[in-house]
Amino acid sequence: MSQTKKKPDSAKATVTMFSGKGGVGKTTCAAATALHFASSGQKTLAISTDATPSLSHIFSKPVLEKPQMVKGSLYLNELGTDEVEQMWDEKFGKEVYDVFSTFVAIDYTQFVEFTTSVLPGLSDEMMVDYIRELSLNDGWENIVWDTAPLGQTLALLHTPAMLVEHLKLAPRIYTRLKPSNISKEPILNIISRWQKLSADEMDFLRNSVKFVLVTIPEALAVEQLESVSSQLHRYGLRVEQLIINNVIKVDDSEFLKTKAAQQKKYLTIIHERYADIPIVEVPLFPYELRGWDRLKEVEEILFP
Repeated sequence: MSQTKKKPDSAKATVTMFSGKGGVGKTTCAAATALHFASSGQKTLAISTDATPSLSHIFSKPVLEKPQMVKGSLYLNELGTDEVEQMWDEKFGKEVYDVFSTFVAIDYTQFVEFTTSVLPGLSDEMMVDYIRELSLNDGWENIVWDTAPLGQTLALLHTPAMLVEHLKLAPRIYTRLKPSNISKEPILNIISRWQKLSADEMDFLRNSVKFVLVTIPEALAVEQLESVSSQLHRYGLRVEQLIINNVIKVDDSEFLKTKAAQQKKYLTIIHERYADIPIVEVPLFPYELRGWDRLKEVEEILFP
């Protein structure tokens, strides 16, 4: 695993974020990486912000408490809707609702649904901030972050920048509302704090997170890889490692020979296009990768 990005003094944990197209094996690679860190005695949290998480299935360990200990110094957690709503409440939800409800009759549950539809990246923003706060606490040495499939990850990366653009206009919009029983200052204070949160999150993604992309040697995956790579570059986020999964190494049948020949073209494209990024190839396994022993096999490839 590449270690080129220096961990800021303010961050107590090293954060490694795995992203990729759905079904390419990013959760397996994230789990194997978390296992590697934990096996060396480092207190490690494997955490998923995917709406349909599978970390617990790969570790064959149900999440009965959060975080759930897997083995030794390895723990896992899976964030869902309940956690997002709690984060929103703790940060801004109640205060924003108090302002909004002075001129619109709406209950809090409807308000949360409304704000989520207006700001579709709201839940992503809360999750970024949740991971950021975890990295600042003393408890963890490593946080391995398994994100949603590629499209949702792009939305997550858009969120801080989108909020900054929204908040540039917000003071002009909100000061015109002038509800009779509330002053303008609290509204502007909330906006200011929200804007600072957005800036902190972008700084966190740029300076504290190691991005690892996972792909497979197929046409659609290669196209989507180019898209996410461009987005990361646009926001000043550097990819630390690229993992090519399900590479056919043994072609002892006509089927595998055909697949291997197809893969060769895309492997060449990936290696040439991303020559400046450390690349590791993970072979196609003939069995399901679940449980500690199977994940150790992947770990030995990622960390030879």
